[in-house]
Order: sequence, then C-alpha cells, then structure tokens
Amino acid sequence: MTNLPKSKLRIGLIGTGFIAQFHLRSMVGVRNVEITGVYSRKAENRQRIVDLATELELGTCTAHGSLEKMLQADDIDAVWILTPNNTRLDIMRIIHAEVTSGRSKVFAVACEKPLARTIADAREMLRLAEDAGLNHGYLENQVFSTAVLRGKEIVWRRAASTTGRPYLARAAEEHAGPHEAWFWRGDKQGGGVLSDMMCHSVEVARHLLTKPDAPRKSLTVKWVNGTVANLKWTRPAYADQLRERYGEAVDYRNRPAEDFARATILLEDEDGLELMIEATTSWAYVGAGLRIQLELLGPEYSMEFNSLSTGLKVFMSRAVTGAEGEDLVEKQNAEQGLMPVLEDEAGIYGYTDENRHMVERFRKGERPDETFEDGLAVVEILIGLYRSAELGQTVHFPAGDLEDYVPLVARAGD
Repeated sequence: MTNLPKSKLRIGLIGTGFIAQFHLRSMVGVRNVEITGVYSRKAENRQRIVDLATELELGTCTAHGSLEKMLQADDIDAVWILTPNNTRLDIMRIIHAEVTSGRSKVFAVACEKPLARTIADAREMLRLAEDAGLNHGYLENQVFSTAVLRGKEIVWRRAASTTGRPYLARAAEEHAGPHEAWFWRGDKQGGGVLSDMMCHSVEVARHLLTKPDAPRKSLTVKWVNGTVANLKWTRPAYADQLRERYGEAVDYRNRPAEDFARATILLEDEDGLELMIEATTSWAYVGAGLRIQLELLGPEYSMEFNSLSTGLKVFMSRAVTGAEGEDLVEKQNAEQGLMPVLEDEAGIYGYTDENRHMVERFRKGERPDETFEDGLAVVEILIGLYRSAELGQTVHFPAGDLEDYVPLVARAGD
C-alpha cells in the first residue's frame, strides 16, 4: 500500500469475547485509531461491542453479519483476530482469499496469542499473511507491560552495558482458571494452561533476555524441558464445579487439560553465551486474582516485578457485602479483606502500549516489533515443551519431527 502513513488506522475486530473487550477498553489510550467494524457469529455479541465502542467514543462501529462483508467494507484498514484458537487458521484463510482477490483493502492483521495450536498451523498463518502482502503483528501484551518496558530499558542501559548481559529470566503467571468453556478443552484450545499462559511467559522472558533493538532470533533455542500436571481441577468436587458452570461443554473428569506447567529453556546468544528461562503457569492459584511475576538476573544486578504488589490496596470488612465481580483485579477471587487494586489493568498488563505500537507501525507501514514470526517461534517452543512432557525427557532443537506434532491433551478430543 502506497498511501501511508494514514492519519488514522481503522480497525475491525474479529471476535467479541473477554479479550476483545480488554482490547477495546485499552484503545482509549491510543491515538490515531478508530474501531469501525466488528464480526462474530452472534448478533447480540456484535451489538455489545458496537455499544461499547460508541460509549468509549472510538468511532462509528458497524456490526457485520459475515467476516467477508467486514473485510470488504471501505472503512476497514486492519483486523484484530481475537477468536478461539481453533478458529484462527480458517479466519486467516478467509482474510487471505479476500485480500488476494482484490475484494478487500485490508493491509494489516494482528492476532492474539498463541498464533496457532501446532507448528504447521502457525507456519501457515505466517505464510498466508506474507503471501497476501499483509503487515502482521503478534499480540503478546506482556512484552508491552509498563513494568517490562521500563525495567528492561533501565537494566540494559545502566547494568548490562557495564557488567555484562543478563543470563536468567524467570516468568510465572497464575490464576484460578479461564473465563470461557473452550479454554478448558484441549481439543479446541490446543492444550491446557501451558498453551494458554506459557506463551506469555516464554515470550516476555525471551524479550527481556534480548539485546535492545536486536531481533528475537538473535537468541537460539538449544533445548527445552517441560512438565505438566493436573493438580486441582481433576479432583471430583472441582471437576463437578466445571460441569455445573459450563454444562456438557467441559467434562474434566474424562477429558482434562493440564492446570499446571513448568518449563526450562536453554538458549544461546550470538556470542555463544548460554542463557536460561524458567517459567511456571497454573490455573490452580487462589489469591487476590491474576498474578504475574517476572525476574531478570545478570552478573551484578537483578530486576523483579509482581503484578499484585500494588501501591493501591483497599480493605473491606465482613459488613461489606455485594455481588461477585472483577472490578479490582482480573480473575478476582474475593470481595472482602485486604485486596490489591490495579488502577489501570490495560496499561499494567501491556494492552495499551501493545495496541499503540501496532496502530502506529501499521498506519506508517512499518514492521512491528512482534510479528507472526515471533508467534511461530513461541509455538515451536510450546510444542517442544509438550513433547518433552509426554516423553519425560529433554527435547533438543532444531527438532524437525515436531512440525505436525499434536499435544496429547489435544488429541483426546479427536
């Protein structure tokens, strides 16, 4: 596309679930953008997003009854794929067909994490985007977290420059379980908590270990070792809770997906130095709500961040009663007691700066810092970890036999 930069990027949202609303609210902090379209299968869901976009004054948003109609609209420049994992490749094929046929003027696409459920599918997502000439961005919000952006800048400028590069990154993300039924389904999601949350931990750790302005591929994965377990939700009482909540859509007694995952990843930098990532994720954490913990260690320094160590806290006694909600922190588990409050979840989690980055790069015709190539690299690591967990041994890279590998938990639903 030659008429760049555009004064505003006009975005169409594909999907209307929890994450779509998070993205929409974060766009309030982004300049030069309008939300001009939304598509999902259900009319009431589309209307909910239209109403929210109107309330947030993000432009004139149109609800479209088909993906093709939205892609063909004259007021859509870029699309954000925010649908369940098992739908994303088919959506990308439709985008590719509409753009390559000339029926759509869309010139950029962004996709939520993870990019796909298998390496082969992730590679095809990348191929389709590039074959259609689309600029592409991988939506990994933790890379754009305000703490990560500021922490990495300080560590690399002040400490790594004088005492040597960091060599160990630790990342953990935990909460009490996902919002929607498909997350609990290995056949639809592609796995369990390893697929759902380790994608965050792997990429933010790689980002912290990568030199500023260097490509992520400057770090080479040498081997991965993974462990998965079912710690909480397969216990009969909790499996029954899921059945009561989601009905027959989730049968955790017979078709569970892991609710705990651990990863150790050895990388090598361009000078041959060994670097390490340690990551854990779980759906079995009971605390105030979603907890993200990050650490970066180097020869003479360290950095740490805990999303629940907030400056703002509130206390509510037993006399304070009310309905359950998530108005203090995502995945909130209590309404009473001493609780942390995230004043700006969209900023702290990275959604605002992520969307600001994608909007500016797309409207200027520049390549984002996180692309489908990074999404593919993350899927390669995740699949290696699933294979390691199944075999009970370390998986060394490159591992060509992983291309069509499907995690054990995802095979169960075939």
